[in-house]
Amino acid sequence: MSSTSPIETPTSGSVPAKRRVVVVGGGPAAHRFVEAMASRGLGRFDVTVLTEEAHLPYDRVALSKALTGDPADVDLTLGEASLWETPGITLRTGARAVRVDTAAKTVLTQTGEVQEAHPYDELVLATGSNAARLPIPGADRSYVYRTLEDVWFLRAEIGRLAEALGRPARVAVIGGGLLGIEAAAGTKSLGADAVIIDGSPWPMNRQLDEGAGQALTRLIAAKGFTVHGGVFPSEVLTDDAGLVTGVLMADERVIPADLVVVAIGVRPRDELVRAAVDEAGASGEGASAPFELGPRGGVVIDETCATGAPNVWAIGEVASFGGMCLGLVAPANTMAEIVADRLHGGGATFPGFDTATKLKLSGVDVASFGDAFAAAPGALEIVYADPARGVYQKIVTTDDARTLLGGIFVGDASPYLSLRPLLGRELPAEPGAFLSAAGGGDAPETELPDDAVLCSCNNVAAGTLRDAVNGCGTCEGLDPVQDVAGLKACTRAGTQCGSCVPMIKKLLEAELTKSGVTVSKALCEHISLSRQELFDHIRVAQLTSFEDIMSRFGTGAGCDICKPTIASILASQHSAYVLDAGRGTLQDTNDRALANMQKDGTYSVVPRIPGGEITPEKLGVIAAVAQKYNLYTKITGGQRIDMFGARLEQLPDIWAELIAAGMESGQAYGKSLRTVKSCVGSTWCRYGQQDSVGMAIQLELRYRGLRSPHKLKLGVSGCARECAEARGKDVGVIATADGWNLYVGGNGGATPAHAQLLAKDLDDETLIKYIDRYFMYYIRTADRLQRTARWQEELDGGLEHVRQVVVEDSLGIAAELEAAMAAHVEHYEDEWAATLKDPERLRRFRSFVNAPEASDESIVHVAERDQIRPATVQEKVSLGATIPLRAAAVAGAASKEG
Repeated sequence: MSSTSPIETPTSGSVPAKRRVVVVGGGPAAHRFVEAMASRGLGRFDVTVLTEEAHLPYDRVALSKALTGDPADVDLTLGEASLWETPGITLRTGARAVRVDTAAKTVLTQTGEVQEAHPYDELVLATGSNAARLPIPGADRSYVYRTLEDVWFLRAEIGRLAEALGRPARVAVIGGGLLGIEAAAGTKSLGADAVIIDGSPWPMNRQLDEGAGQALTRLIAAKGFTVHGGVFPSEVLTDDAGLVTGVLMADERVIPADLVVVAIGVRPRDELVRAAVDEAGASGEGASAPFELGPRGGVVIDETCATGAPNVWAIGEVASFGGMCLGLVAPANTMAEIVADRLHGGGATFPGFDTATKLKLSGVDVASFGDAFAAAPGALEIVYADPARGVYQKIVTTDDARTLLGGIFVGDASPYLSLRPLLGRELPAEPGAFLSAAGGGDAPETELPDDAVLCSCNNVAAGTLRDAVNGCGTCEGLDPVQDVAGLKACTRAGTQCGSCVPMIKKLLEAELTKSGVTVSKALCEHISLSRQELFDHIRVAQLTSFEDIMSRFGTGAGCDICKPTIASILASQHSAYVLDAGRGTLQDTNDRALANMQKDGTYSVVPRIPGGEITPEKLGVIAAVAQKYNLYTKITGGQRIDMFGARLEQLPDIWAELIAAGMESGQAYGKSLRTVKSCVGSTWCRYGQQDSVGMAIQLELRYRGLRSPHKLKLGVSGCARECAEARGKDVGVIATADGWNLYVGGNGGATPAHAQLLAKDLDDETLIKYIDRYFMYYIRTADRLQRTARWQEELDGGLEHVRQVVVEDSLGIAAELEAAMAAHVEHYEDEWAATLKDPERLRRFRSFVNAPEASDESIVHVAERDQIRPATVQEKVSLGATIPLRAAAVAGAASKEG
């Protein structure tokens, strides 16, 4: 093999020419290579990427999202688009490479009718692979599942067929491997009747043994799929008009189908290499051909990822190493990093393929890694199988049952996360202890060695993560990392498939503990339980008072952490008036006043305006109140009207007028539902597909007053144009022609997050049922002050776990969650209406115990922006006003609380 020539060292005073690096291909491997080059510095290089696709490099592993998700909402673009604006990096889309001349060191591209030559000093082949086709009659009437264009076509075709036929389209997916199962699941989610045709005896036969294959078949069948296994297709059948009617099998059976999708694997795109080899052979120089082809296609590389041609490298699916080309993320990323390292003078080498596989299919948990088939001499197999449940777990070890060689998990793959980094190492316990399905409990605690790869996608070892936690050796100048988000940003671990995130979190907590940082789930110094544990204990014990809770589960008198948390938990469980039965002293400043304190010590008044819909009469009342009490008014981003500058003793009078006009508290002060933002929807907008205003009003009236770990915001958009910005909310609802798409986990804050699709095309009843379950599950399990985005991210399994609980009722608690929400709706009472009914409750809103009426000098008004706002304490002092000591103290406290 030939490696690159040494990088030139400039002589004194000379300025070396930049080396021209040309990358052929625009997939994930090419993207990772460019990122790797940029991270190491581009000072000596100009990098040009030639891709025939029209898109920026995107994540092919996540193609199922493009199939099932709304095209307007799904963005599979890898990394930051700003990478392609970096000086020294050029991306040429729509440029198909047609010839490589290794002698002249040029790549010829074809863009339409235009050909262009690109000279190179270093060439990186990252051409990827094509979907394999079937060599059977009628194969030209089948489709593949490989690019964005492929999945967009399939999505449109399934919809077109359903409309034309008046029934769900029948889709036959040929191929029972990872891609085939995901393709079948994707088409089924679009409403098609999908079947799987697999010539092998069981699905995923390259990763799973017979026992695991049988378990997987049962799980797939339980999801509504029929698997035709053990017989190969022999023809795609069509009618006289050329329309597909079915698939003829080798045993003469006919499987009806309107659409055939082939997902039987990939073939390396090595046509450029083959053309160069053929050209050398035609010229009589076959023995000196620049490249060597692999036995299964692709271009042969050595451990440095160099090909046989000088200064030519190959990475990803087109690279043949050890006789194999594999379409996996981890080795492609590793190869990209190796070439970048070599070009920068490093000595990295390729260790070989990591063939670990994990299937991401809702309700089907499958993982395989290492020597899964126990092919090593003397290998032992420790197996637990429960065919009836569709559970199969196997660990493969050396003959002394000590060193881990591999494993297979179906139905319950929870041990995979802790075992995968231990591959080739001695197990910390008996192998059977890791078979969780056998009833042995959680897997033993594992201290990973520094060189154990925890994130295989990005080849991040445990030691790298420890360095980040203990001083961030990979990110110069940054403080030690103390959260999962920081570890992701620093090391890239967990940023691709995300399956390693639970282990990252576990390692982080262990390292913080070792370094003296207390990692405790305790709510505070007075309560050793986490918020989730405390919530469950209170619910089970049916406790209703702070005193009883503290006597059972706490110590001392409580603090400003546990007091409002307990108050919130009690409000969530009982929907009682938040200031009664001694709970008033538990609340923070805002909840005690049922209003938000502002920085000058006054309060804001925010009436609820469900869906932003309001009558002219109510607008008139708000205007009259604002004028009467000299309040500054502002329309918020949540479609409400804020009135600022009310004194504490004025709040009851203001609310009396608003409630008399039919309004109620908008609870802008509570850790509870704030608003449900909406567009005008189908009521007025010509693009609206559903009544977004009506749905927003229904949701706001249902969830008003719902106390939670943090504030909650919803949005309802009447079409995909998303005028209500629903995907920036904790729960977002977007209308489609067939119902509602439900998104969850969107937040603003320091780390904004887009909501993710949970379920699609829901009717009104199902939509509300799912939101009920989602909110109640969040309220019961989130940490104190944890927004839905972070809660969802830190759950083991993330969004998929949420989907299983909310949509599939995997924990069997859906009815309980719905009943809890129904109880909240039944017992809701507006807090200000309840306050005005009770003289004792009104006593809280006196400025002074012995002075029901405040002095007129307690507040001074100044003009601002043609409106009136209250003067600050400093302005009052400058104006010579008399300021009660308590008012000044309150203003100071408010500034501290924010």
